[in-house]
Formats: sequence, structure tokens, C-alpha cells
Amino acid sequence: MFRLFHRAQPALGPRHPHHPGWLEYTPTITVRNQRLRLRPLEKNDGDLWSEMRIYDQHHLQPVEPTVGTYWEKAHSMQAWREMYINLRQSAYAGHLLPFVIELNGEFAGQLTIGNIQHGTVSDAWIGYWVFSAHTGKGVATAACALGIDHAFARVGLHRLTATHLPDNHASNKVLMANGFKQEGYLRKNLHINGQWRDHILLGLTRDDYPTTATNRLMAAGKIQKHFR
Repeated sequence: MFRLFHRAQPALGPRHPHHPGWLEYTPTITVRNQRLRLRPLEKNDGDLWSEMRIYDQHHLQPVEPTVGTYWEKAHSMQAWREMYINLRQSAYAGHLLPFVIELNGEFAGQLTIGNIQHGTVSDAWIGYWVFSAHTGKGVATAACALGIDHAFARVGLHRLTATHLPDNHASNKVLMANGFKQEGYLRKNLHINGQWRDHILLGLTRDDYPTTATNRLMAAGKIQKHFR
């Protein structure tokens, strides 16, 4: 029988029939001797979310969807509360999974598995951002691997897609390290920082590799441990 719960639990046991993978936290891995996992977004994450995203405006604004107002207002606590309610509702409906990238027990960024579709489609997209204090250290690559494994093993998906701007070489490196393959070029795909921008489309299926994404990173020496 599936579990009925309202607090995060380990990603173990039968999958929930309506929102598989939600309210579950992933196994922990170590990256450069730092413990990393994904856990469900929580209401009290708002202060750090607002602080980090306002601080990193110069990194995030050029690569993220246009916010429609000035950056500080889009990342105020009022904006956080509205976003949090919408994300939780969508998560319980089984449409997306909003995760915190947690490094040594602290908020370090976000990873989202969105537009989840089951049945004959069985796919979703994956996206992420990492606070600038932790970039360039393999955190995004490791977090993406955890998200991939969770999407395939716990959500039960067959395929994941991701997109990035053509000049976003860092994001391309993260995705390629996790086994994504370039599949196309999307013209004027998303409204980014005030204009329609082209994107590179990448895809990954559960059948592409015989091992998990985290096991592949471990074999490549990019993560050191993998444990519950």
C-alpha cells in the first residue's frame, strides 16, 4: 500500500499513485567532501531563496524567463509565498516536483522536474539553478544526476528533456556530463530577460544507459560516495 504523508520521507517503497516522487528526498551523495541531496521545497525556504536570487541577479536574469516586473519585487517574500503555494499545488496534483538542492544541510539552489506526463508520453523537463558561492564545484552536475535518477526510478518516467541558451556553456557541460544528447534547435523558444531567445534542446531516456546517473558520475570520479 502506498504511504499517506505530508512530511518528506526517503525515496523508498511503493510509489504514490497520484504524485509519485513528491514529498520524497533523494539519497545523499558527496561532492568534494560536501554532502548533497535533493529535498522537497518547504515554506521556510523563502528567506534564503529571496536573498540568494536577489544577490545573484546578474547571473540569473540573463538566462531565466522574463519576470514581468523588476527583479527585487519578483523575488520578494510576497512573490515567494505566491510561488510556493502554486508549486505545492502542482506537486500534489502530480504535475511537477520542486526540490531544494541541499548542500551540507543548507539551501544551495533549486531543481525542478516539470510538466510531468505519464502514460504513452512519460516525460518531463528538468531545470536547475545553483547559488553562485557553490558554482564551479560540481554541485549542479551532481544535483542533476540525483534529479535524473529520481525522475526515472521514483516518478517512473521514460524520458527527460532540458534546454539552454546556445551560449550557456556551463549548463551544456552539466547536461552532457549526465548523458543528455543534443536533439534540436528551438527558434525563439522562450522569452528570456526581455526578448525571445533560441534554445538548444537535449534529451535523455531511461534506456540510454544500463546504470544510473549517479553511478556514472561515481565511476567518472565526479562524486565520491552515495548513501541513504
